[in-house]
This record gives sequence, structure tokens and C-alpha cells, in this order.
Amino acid sequence: MGATDFIGAREDPSAPDVAALIPMVRRVIGARVADPTTAEDLVQETLVRVLTAAPRVEPGMLEPYAIVTARNVVTSLWRQQDRDRRNQHRVVDLSPPDAPDDDMLAREEQEAVAAALARLTDRERDTLVAHEVSGQDTRSLAEELGSTAGAVAAQLNRTRARLRVEYLLVRENVEPPTDRCRPVLLALSGGDRRRQREVDAGRHLLECEVCARLSPPLMERTQSRDDELRIPIAVDADVVAARQAARELASRLGFARTELTLIATAVSEVTRNIVRFAGAGEVVVELLDQPRAGVRITARDTGPGIPDVQAALADGYSTYNGLGLGLPGARRLMDEFAVVSESGRGTTVTMTKWCDAR
Repeated sequence: MGATDFIGAREDPSAPDVAALIPMVRRVIGARVADPTTAEDLVQETLVRVLTAAPRVEPGMLEPYAIVTARNVVTSLWRQQDRDRRNQHRVVDLSPPDAPDDDMLAREEQEAVAAALARLTDRERDTLVAHEVSGQDTRSLAEELGSTAGAVAAQLNRTRARLRVEYLLVRENVEPPTDRCRPVLLALSGGDRRRQREVDAGRHLLECEVCARLSPPLMERTQSRDDELRIPIAVDADVVAARQAARELASRLGFARTELTLIATAVSEVTRNIVRFAGAGEVVVELLDQPRAGVRITARDTGPGIPDVQAALADGYSTYNGLGLGLPGARRLMDEFAVVSESGRGTTVTMTKWCDAR
């Protein structure tokens, strides 16, 4: 029985017009699944799920909800196919049976999506639906909104980022404990590294348990890039790992071997400070292309802080038997160097090496 036949069999005149969603659902699934028979089966499954959830979805949000459901159905198919390929050599079928609570979990996820959509403003939701569902381009949207295509594209990116954050908050049934939480989560969701630095996202994640718990799926999405690494620092072995990671990442830019050694040495000094004085923290190594090629290392912790930063940056300053370089030595090895420290809240060291600096 086709998708239209299924919907046509419903006799409740007060039910939502799910049949009107069929062309959109077919378009979403057809763009991802080449086989027509399989695609039609997925359309059918999507419509069944949407129809089941329709009474709980607020008016005006059925289309966005259907789009998310269609994408999830396709993703489930891909996962099943991948599992089947990995297990096809086995004599017995090891595909796990459906768990008794699968339907309940699916309903909870659908409700979370619907609730997250409800948290968007009318303008955000309408623009997102027009672009994602109706396929309206940013230029025509800009004409309707009295804006520019670039501004509309930026708004769409912000809306998607906010939708991901609101979905996580609903799914985890939590509210941000401080005013800093949402700006940090939005910066992570949008992959905006400049904004992440402005809101000091790294430090906040070290201090806020709620945001630390919510951040992994946001960071997995936006940090799948191969030009940035994050290394937790807690023990001496992490110092070695950070040094090697910085050296390997920087080597992609064509640094000379001596420069790579300088970078690795500077990383050793700042990460060893974290282990000795703060106990735990993280180092972020990222490649830069503006204003020119380079590598930036940011080491942050939530330790006791540095009582006198100026003294700590003076030549010869050292409070332990390390390489004898300390912060002033690390500063000399790099092209740019900055330290921000607050008593009782920790320290952030940011240092940059430009590949074309001579």
C-alpha cells in the first residue's frame, strides 16, 4: 500500500493533514536514498511516526517535525546496513532484537524535538521551515524580510545552532544554571571559535557540570574538523600527549624541524604548569589561516591562579625543577604570548607561532 493510500484510509476530519507532507517527505528521503522501493518504504515509516505524534505537536510545527523524523529514519537505515555489512560473514544473525522500550524512547525523542522547535521565535521557525522544507533560497527570503542573503544565511546558522541546544536541554530535562550557559552552548553548537573565545567557553566547561555534560554532542559535530585538537591535562603522560599532538598538527603547515621543537617545548612548559599547580585542565591546539598560517595553543585550568603574573613572566622565575624555562621561556619561543589569571579561578595561557615568521 502506498503512502497516499495509507493516509487516505484515515477518516477523522479533525486530524492534522499529514497527507500534505508527503511531497516534502519524499523529497527529503529521495535526496538521500537512491532505491525507489526503499525510499517509499521509508516515506511510509516516516508518515506513520508523524501521524502517531501529530496530536502532541503544536500547530505550525508539523513540517519541521516531519523533516527531522525523515532524516532520523534514513540514518537508522544506514546504521542497520552498516551493521549488516560488518556481520555478513557470521553464521548466525547477531543483529540485536528490538528492545521493548524502543517505541517509548522514540516518542520521547520526538517530543523533545517538538518542544525545542516551540522555543524558537516565530521568525526563526518560519524562516527555517521556508528554507529547509519549502526549499526557498536565501535571496528570496532576504527580499521578503527586507534583509540581505548573507544576513539570512547567518540567521539560519544561528537558528540551527539554537535548535540543537534547546533540543539537548529538553532531552536532558535541565535548565541552564547560570546566565553564561546558553551563550557558551550556542557558541559550541555554531562552531564559532571566535565567539567561544569571547565567552571563555573552555573555562566555563571546566566550571559548569551541566554544560560539560551537554557539550560533547555539540562539540562532536563542530569539532570533527582536522585542524583542531583538545587534550585533557591531568597527569604527566598528558603533557607528553599534548606535546606530540601540537608537533604533529603544526607539521602540516610546513614548519621547520627546529620550529616544531620550539612549539613542542613551549607546550611542555605550559601543560606542566597545569599538572603541577592546578591538577587538571585542557590544551587546545588549532591551525590558523588568518591573518596568515600559524598554530595557536590555548592552555587553561581552574586552579588557584598566579598571584603575580608580571613576576611569573620575568626571566628566571620558576617554582619547580622543570626545564628551567617556565612561562618567560615559553614566551620567548613563541611569536605571540598572553596570560590571563584570576585568583581562585584559574589561568589561561594563549600562545601563537606563525609559520612565516622569521
